[in-house]
Amino acid sequence: MAQNQALTAFAQKIAEKTPLSREAQNAFETIDRSLFIPSGLERLTYSLDALPIGAGQWISSPLTVAKMTSLLRVESADSVLEIGCGSGYQAAILSKLVRRVFTVERIERLLREARTRFKALDLHNINTRFGDGSDGWPQYAPFDRVLISCSIGGEVPKGLLDQLAIGGILVAPVGGVIRRFTKRSLGFREEDIEERAFVPLLSGTAPN
Repeated sequence: MAQNQALTAFAQKIAEKTPLSREAQNAFETIDRSLFIPSGLERLTYSLDALPIGAGQWISSPLTVAKMTSLLRVESADSVLEIGCGSGYQAAILSKLVRRVFTVERIERLLREARTRFKALDLHNINTRFGDGSDGWPQYAPFDRVLISCSIGGEVPKGLLDQLAIGGILVAPVGGVIRRFTKRSLGFREEDIEERAFVPLLSGTAPN
């Protein structure tokens, strides 16, 4: 009971800072962030801060997760591709909002840990892949939504834009600014949302 109350208060604290749909708020009340926090930092589980998870990576601030989730407008989406699984927290939130989540991670250890968390939470609609995020997951394209959870210095990789369905939305931090791309039959509608810091998108894979 105490944990449920803590999660409810946590979700409400997020919603006060970043508007959430009722479904998204329910997701934050359901997914226990403590499972995604490294040992020794449990006291910060319900803070609104980004936290280190090893390998030079971070679990994003809950406010960032909420913002990115809202920008995707997943209400009408069936499938979401996430680039940069990290701890798995963003994918877990999305799994409560769409039928299928596909997430790619280039650091093998982080992906193994995320898979363990998904299993513990009984989340069976999350598909994971160890690989270069720039390649996406072409076998299951097109995706209704694409979320890039790491910063891109230049342009969004063309392969990821190609894997987005017509009418689909891609959200990514580009040059330090969160941008939203809506795919049309002839090109993209692009919107700059706000500045926010993310770890960079790197090519290749790493075992640890």
